[in-house]
Amino acid sequence: MTASQAPTSSRAATLRPLAPALTAAEQGGYALGSFAPRYTSMIRPVLRGAMRTRSPLIVQISQREFERYGTTPRQFAEAFFDAVATEGLDVPVVLHLDHTFELAVIEAAMDAGFTSVMIDQSAKPLEENIAVSAEVVRLAHARGVSVEAELGKIGTTDFIETDEDEEHFTDPDEALRFVTETRVDALAVAVGTLHGHYITRQPRVDLARLTAIRALTPVHLVLHGGSGVPPHMIHDAIRIPGGGVSKVNIATDLEHAMLTALGRTERLTDEACRALPADQMRLAQDAVERTVMDKIETYLLSAGKA
Repeated sequence: MTASQAPTSSRAATLRPLAPALTAAEQGGYALGSFAPRYTSMIRPVLRGAMRTRSPLIVQISQREFERYGTTPRQFAEAFFDAVATEGLDVPVVLHLDHTFELAVIEAAMDAGFTSVMIDQSAKPLEENIAVSAEVVRLAHARGVSVEAELGKIGTTDFIETDEDEEHFTDPDEALRFVTETRVDALAVAVGTLHGHYITRQPRVDLARLTAIRALTPVHLVLHGGSGVPPHMIHDAIRIPGGGVSKVNIATDLEHAMLTALGRTERLTDEACRALPADQMRLAQDAVERTVMDKIETYLLSAGKA
């Protein structure tokens, strides 16, 4: 099943590809939260948080998260479309595949109904990154699916979204060549943020580098590692003249809120999460919903933009 073949009831007025959703965000002066629930049973509170704040949103999961939590693109998509239908979602939503390294996983996600995919070849030489990313664009655009790619290397502290801890900031001139030759819809840039929680280093966002990238290319800019970054840094990145960051990835803060509500420190499998007693499930889902609402209202400036 392609994105255009997703269930009609869930698609009718809500499901979007990434590209037009980010165009609306840039024009509206806000960023879309790309929320990674990681567990299928946490998709519902993410949607509820968006509805309560009247915000558009992105729901995402990465290849590493499939592996770590024990799900597949098909299982995640089915849970997503079921939640969209039964919750009566009435705000725009994108179903996005985050950091992915293999074409087979991207194809499986598109078959399952994902409307956006990310090919991450940032660990490879520039020429190879361009070649592979361009091929994914060719395949995805033919199916009405948007494509995000990464240039530079975004570091990590938790090795969930990515298995690379090396950091290399995005070069603006390389960004111009990259987006021109690949025709990607969105570019994840390395400007100082990290995947995971900040432990030994303070968060930073290199606004001068973002501004230089924006001056050379109109591509939609994506900030990974949004968990733990102070709101004023996010706001400054969004408000860069000409259109700044229009997509901010948030994953670790959601899982942290869920586990804290449950009195746990170690992550669960998706199956174990789905098996939680009803009272614990309510605690977990309420914590995730509150976190989503807080990010929308204080970080993303997207409340009321649906």
